[in-house]
Amino acid sequence: LMAAGGATLWRRLSAWLPRGRLGLVALLGRLSDRLSRGRDRRARRSSWLLLAPLLTPPVPVITAPPCSLCPEGAHRFQWIRNLVPEFGISSSHVKVLSSPAEFYELLKVQIKTAKQRVVMASLYLGTGLLEQELVDCLEETLEKSLQTEGLPSLRVSILLDYTRGSRGRKNSRTMLIPLLQRFPEQVRVSLFHTPNLRGLLRLLIPERFNETIGLQHIKVYLFDDNVILSGANLSDLYFTNRQDRYVLLQDSPEIADFFTELVDAIGDVSLQLQQDDTVQMIEGMEHPYQGDKVVYCETANRRVMEVINSARTRQELLHAKTFHSSQQGSSLLPQQGSRASEDLKPEPDTWIYPLIQMKPFGIQIDELVTETLLTEAERDARIYLTTGYFNLTQAYMDLILGTRAEYRILLASPEVNGFFGAKGVAGAIPAAYVYIERQFYSEVCCLHQQERVQLQEYSRAGWTFHAKGLWLYLAGSDLPCLTLIGSPNFGYRSVHRDLEAQVAIVTENKALQQQLHQEQEQLYLCSGVVSSSTFEQPNRYVKLWVKLVTPLIKNFF
Repeated sequence: LMAAGGATLWRRLSAWLPRGRLGLVALLGRLSDRLSRGRDRRARRSSWLLLAPLLTPPVPVITAPPCSLCPEGAHRFQWIRNLVPEFGISSSHVKVLSSPAEFYELLKVQIKTAKQRVVMASLYLGTGLLEQELVDCLEETLEKSLQTEGLPSLRVSILLDYTRGSRGRKNSRTMLIPLLQRFPEQVRVSLFHTPNLRGLLRLLIPERFNETIGLQHIKVYLFDDNVILSGANLSDLYFTNRQDRYVLLQDSPEIADFFTELVDAIGDVSLQLQQDDTVQMIEGMEHPYQGDKVVYCETANRRVMEVINSARTRQELLHAKTFHSSQQGSSLLPQQGSRASEDLKPEPDTWIYPLIQMKPFGIQIDELVTETLLTEAERDARIYLTTGYFNLTQAYMDLILGTRAEYRILLASPEVNGFFGAKGVAGAIPAAYVYIERQFYSEVCCLHQQERVQLQEYSRAGWTFHAKGLWLYLAGSDLPCLTLIGSPNFGYRSVHRDLEAQVAIVTENKALQQQLHQEQEQLYLCSGVVSSSTFEQPNRYVKLWVKLVTPLIKNFF
């Protein structure tokens, strides 16, 4: 983009951007003029820079050895490995779950059979009977590990958010302290505290409201070499009647190692829970709210990026080694027959890319990849995007309204919103989401995009809705080749305030594509299409004060 001439840039943008987006066009016009005059060559990165893939060949340029798989198929997303490690696996190792009960039962089974490590990252651990049963499973497994000969090999690491995990007298901390007391050498509980909640702000903002400043929002559940990626927390609602998404990656040691190292890195810059319910930092580590904020954030950035970059280097070396081995193997096959082929691992047909977003630490990988995917989606491609809390960033909204793909956006109806029926001010949050939804729908209508961009509301009696992610269908395909699954909600909080992680799963395997397609269909079957009449229903009435306050507070929920 920086290399493009101002006049050329302006012509290409004017031709591509749809009519009606005059404000954006004018802004980009002014920016292009500045470029043509040679000013501000080192302009800071901003959202308009992410339009670069529209103006130049697809980026980043793939520098790795060419893959034998079809470049026009799912592997067109290979550019992501220029940003994060790429893990090639067999599709047979991927299982898509569909229900909270299935998720809960799998957690218990995986805990009970773990031998080396249990790593769990979540917003919080609930305090009900189902959550206590999980803790009991951990205790039982740890007890068994003590009975083995030699030093016990099982290690348990739990990462939660400090503010959410400390809410109330009985909380996540009190649930886990017995494990710390019983197994001090095997259990670690880390509580992340955002560096943005400090000083007078920390003293003045009451409990619950302090969670709006920033959270540890990553959800990863890892047992030996099996990894569960989800948007679900460790709470009874998520085990019974709160719909989310869940995928199990089985026998994937490299992926398990990556997320273990990631949780360890965040844990190292978090407060450590002690047996007496106090917390303290690792010796020599900057304190998140008492220490120097810049030093703390730089330290955290360095720790997390070390994990990402070292894993990326390892995977590149492994990829090169596998590539050369396959070349050698193919030349040996005529001479040695089936023996050589048995020694070679099958070519992967599925690729996992971990996408990390930690804006407080200056890490914006997930944001970059998501915006590029939305930007690069071709005409007649279909994107099914879902979020339990519809509050898209302006950049995401502009790309959805300004690009060429078809969008089917699934969001929560007021009755299945997680805040529905809440006490106090929180009870008005579903109405605020209705107001945001109506504003977006009005913009879709103003641009005459109702056929291309369609909103659908999830509705299911007795349930709440918490699913997030997207499925990408290439033009002419009835099955998705890519999905994003994890913790981000595509809103301001996910991009700017919280710690988030998800994975891009890219696959060429038809059976796995069918699994993902069925997952998408199952969610969308419980929905109805939004139209103008939707907002005329009595339960969509939004009070004036909510309309006035929403623009001021929408970046906090």
